[in-house]
Amino acid sequence: MREISPTQNWILIALVLALSGVVYDLYFFAGQTPIIGAIFALFIGMPILAFERKVFLRSLYRRIQKLPTLLFIISELVIYEILMSIGFAAAGFLLALLGALKPPKMIDVLIMPFDVFLYALAVCATLIFLLRVRELLGREVFISMLISRYRNPVKEERVFLFIDLADSTAFAEKHGDLRAQQLLSSLFAAFAEPVRRHKGLINDYVGDAAIITWPLARGVKDARCVRCLFDILADIDANAASWKKSYGHVPKLRAALHGGSVITAEVGVDHHKISFFGDTVNTTSRLESLCRTLNRPVLISAELAQRMTLPKEIIGETLGNHAVRGRGQGLDVIALSSRAVTVLNQPATLRRG
Repeated sequence: MREISPTQNWILIALVLALSGVVYDLYFFAGQTPIIGAIFALFIGMPILAFERKVFLRSLYRRIQKLPTLLFIISELVIYEILMSIGFAAAGFLLALLGALKPPKMIDVLIMPFDVFLYALAVCATLIFLLRVRELLGREVFISMLISRYRNPVKEERVFLFIDLADSTAFAEKHGDLRAQQLLSSLFAAFAEPVRRHKGLINDYVGDAAIITWPLARGVKDARCVRCLFDILADIDANAASWKKSYGHVPKLRAALHGGSVITAEVGVDHHKISFFGDTVNTTSRLESLCRTLNRPVLISAELAQRMTLPKEIIGETLGNHAVRGRGQGLDVIALSSRAVTVLNQPATLRRG
């Protein structure tokens, strides 16, 4: 699947908004130049989309997110009205200044008519809904389900990263299941940005573990799968004081990376999901379990490591061939560590370069 950059994503959204403005003008004002409707649509819609994507007013967005659902909806509508009115007035003033609009009264291009407000609200709400669904499912899953890419099983090559919270049982016994779940929620939230930045997909959460995946070519390009993992570790390391203050505990992780052929299929009836099947997935899970045996927090199969050039700050330590439960032959394993991550996520016995 072809990668879409953030810039291309915003251009696509802008084109959709501009097209909605053209459609509005053609439908309601047959004699008006369509470009005027496109400009109004961009000025009205882009601030709302930028607000929803947390480009600006992030703290305000976070505050209203914490409100009860009804108050959240009301707050968003009020903010939408303010942003759309400002955008409409700015567009009208600009077009009037350039001579593209010659209204009888300037107030006619500064105050948004009610029908324009309803139309703009409907277009923006539809776009936001689609973006929210895409965020909920993940961009790759959303597009795959939209085009029914995996309706019939497909064989492909993928990279898998299994990340597990070490000592989660001990934490739950000491602090209770509710507190342990709060810790996991905060931890999984910390995964989101590095995974998004390195173009991965959080496929699933299983207990205290997260499963992240990439198409093989995308995952090994610039060692994205490895960089993603160590960005997560570095973020936890950098915010150690905050974790300690909130939970009295800095999360320590175990992680394993492996790649190869899998069967990918869309499964389910009432609840659809894209799932991966095959030895590659099972081997990654077994490799993560091997972290305990070898007392290493991060392991990667030599097979996958050979497909990429590791970043300079990442140290690889060859551990030889090891038997992996459920696999007929052994697996060559490499332990990874980083000069940028302190001992908070490294066991004391890990050899440093």
